[in-house]
Amino acid sequence: MTTTHLMPNYARQPIVFTKGSGVYLWDSNGEKYLDVLSGVAVCALGHAHPTLSAAIADQAATLIHTSNHYGIELQSQLADKLANLSGMETAFFCNSGAEANEAAIKLARYWGNSQSIENPKVIVMEGSFHGRTMGALSATGNTKIQKGFEPLLQGFIRVSYNNIEEIQNLTSDKSIVAILVEPVQGEGGVNIPSTGYLQKLREICNQNNWLLMLDEVQTGIGRTGKWFAFQHENIMPDVMCLAKGLGGGVPIGACLATGKVAQTLQAGTHGSTFGGNPLACRAALTVIDVIEKQGICEHVEKMGLRFLNGFRAELKGISNVKEIRAKGLMVGIELDRPCAELVKLALKEHLLINVTADKTIRLLPPLIINETQVDEIIQILSPLIRKFLSE
Repeated sequence: MTTTHLMPNYARQPIVFTKGSGVYLWDSNGEKYLDVLSGVAVCALGHAHPTLSAAIADQAATLIHTSNHYGIELQSQLADKLANLSGMETAFFCNSGAEANEAAIKLARYWGNSQSIENPKVIVMEGSFHGRTMGALSATGNTKIQKGFEPLLQGFIRVSYNNIEEIQNLTSDKSIVAILVEPVQGEGGVNIPSTGYLQKLREICNQNNWLLMLDEVQTGIGRTGKWFAFQHENIMPDVMCLAKGLGGGVPIGACLATGKVAQTLQAGTHGSTFGGNPLACRAALTVIDVIEKQGICEHVEKMGLRFLNGFRAELKGISNVKEIRAKGLMVGIELDRPCAELVKLALKEHLLINVTADKTIRLLPPLIINETQVDEIIQILSPLIRKFLSE
């Protein structure tokens, strides 16, 4: 596919996919590929899942969009479902993870101003990724993608990820209103914090009347083996952001809140034209229903462990492999050198992978992947890594 009419803001691979089924995609030449990226953690149920496809078709033939000027029954049902699964109280729906994080940032500022805090600040992390809208971009801990978009928004204090001491040293700053953090950093390299990290953040927030805001855009909806990653540590955030896997491929994001900030955003404070329309909410409700009925969260935990053990066995003793990490089906293989070339090498083997943070191979397969497919991925990718490191 060639065109001169698309803005050149993507470094696309030289391939076009025309059909999908389960964990597989077919290109325009009819060649079959094993998808270990799932639209960057979006296609939770894989491609063309029959239940999801039928629900989308039925809803498209019934009602696609009306706008938030009116009540939307499916939106209310989705809010109730997410509240029941998470323990949160209220939900604002939008169209992407960046928009969900943007809503969280606005909520924190609005709440801070209501507490008579001038110029409220939010603590964010090095290596984080929260999106590419101006607020989310400013919160992101990646100077490479921020370059050229200055001046960024003010009001963010950056600290090291997985470092409690740095945050404790900031508790005297009375302008801080919140911490925004990913339970696992995805774009940052599948960085998994120490056990108890979120619990300690929760304690600090409680002690200082700060909001704990979790960016679960990539970790949410079963990706880590729980509905939400915070459930691994048995805490509750004040705000949580979702997107990616929520709609199974249909764009939808959500910003959930509870407790003292559940009712912060009142009429006129925030909105979205497309957010939470009937089609997107029907898709999300269907995704959740399939995950729930098929026990997919437990399955994800098992498949993640199979990936971890398999790669550790295949790559054992290779000093150039710095670490192999996994939290459910967020898998990272960190090398000692930049390895973007592996994406093209894997493509030649009909395997779709991703490299993030320059040196980490990131695998985000559909949640429905089975044992045979996991083993196949390990057997294809491990020799590629060994060969790449030996050259």
